[in-house]
Amino acid sequence: MSSKYGKTLEISVFGQSHGKAIGVNIDGLPSGEEIDIEKLYEFMGRRAPGKSDFATKRSEADLPVFLSGIENGKTCGFPICAIIENKDTRSTDYAGLSKTPRPSHADYTALLRYGESVDLRGGGHFSGRLTAPLCIAGGIAKQILERRGIYIGAQILSVGKENGEKFPLYPSKELFDETAKKELPTVNDECGKKMAEVIRLAAKDADSVGAKIECAIIGLPAGIGSPMFDGIENRIAQAIFGIPAVKGIEFGAGFESAEMLGSENNDPFTVKDGVIVTETNNCGGILGGISNGMPIVFTTAFKPTPSIGKEQRTVDVKTMENTTVTVKGRHDPCIAVRAVPVVEAVAATAILDMLLEESEVI
Repeated sequence: MSSKYGKTLEISVFGQSHGKAIGVNIDGLPSGEEIDIEKLYEFMGRRAPGKSDFATKRSEADLPVFLSGIENGKTCGFPICAIIENKDTRSTDYAGLSKTPRPSHADYTALLRYGESVDLRGGGHFSGRLTAPLCIAGGIAKQILERRGIYIGAQILSVGKENGEKFPLYPSKELFDETAKKELPTVNDECGKKMAEVIRLAAKDADSVGAKIECAIIGLPAGIGSPMFDGIENRIAQAIFGIPAVKGIEFGAGFESAEMLGSENNDPFTVKDGVIVTETNNCGGILGGISNGMPIVFTTAFKPTPSIGKEQRTVDVKTMENTTVTVKGRHDPCIAVRAVPVVEAVAATAILDMLLEESEVI
């Protein structure tokens, strides 16, 4: 299934943006894992719409209702099924999309793949709204990982051409927590103010802007992962590309490595407090697909929100004539702002899946 991810930890997402509900099935979690529902609600709230100037005004509480898998606050060993009811839909804003597909949306390709019966309201199953169920699974995965000393945090690294400050070589849980509380989650507040202004200017001009999100994973033991097609990069990248609007991912120095000499890119080994570490982390904590004990660090590129208020050129697929379309509805001027917890969630599911595979670790 295209909407399914994982090997030992299997995640399956279902629903459409303007359907009755969206949700997730989670299979493979160990029995007896305590789930702090209030903490999960708090995590979900970071992604929820309608809470800032940088987000869509669609108002959804995004509180999951668990139908199975959790009893008395603990996993019971059976699949977890959770749903989120869609309350604040305006489906009339999306009338006519089967005739005039929106540029850079999946409207046209969805029509090719599924025919005229496809649900395109609010983007249907292709919508960023489907990241809410990902946050249910990832929020639970984060709690399980944290009890094992593994912490995941993310931040906005850049908006448009306005760049921020990267995480330090050894980021901490406290830094992750502090960053997550901010309206625009960045480690450098001055950079954040400049990024916020870029978003506001784009919104004022009925436009949108792209951004990059940096994510770090600390506490993961060395020696986790596999070479070739099943390495940490592979598993995380596959999951990350399940987030709508993701256009690229790089680990450590990433594409900058192509501009370096080997003497610049190589991470020298050293002993610190009796543990083998590297003096730099251009590899992003991964060598040969396997963790080396340093923080796992990757950066994800998000395209600008394709739903903008400007008139755009498109075609009428019925008459085969050129025409224009103006997108209605309520949309984020910068997708990446609410995608920060989604990146954390997806990374958590990928890491937990790998650890569950290597059961002696978890």
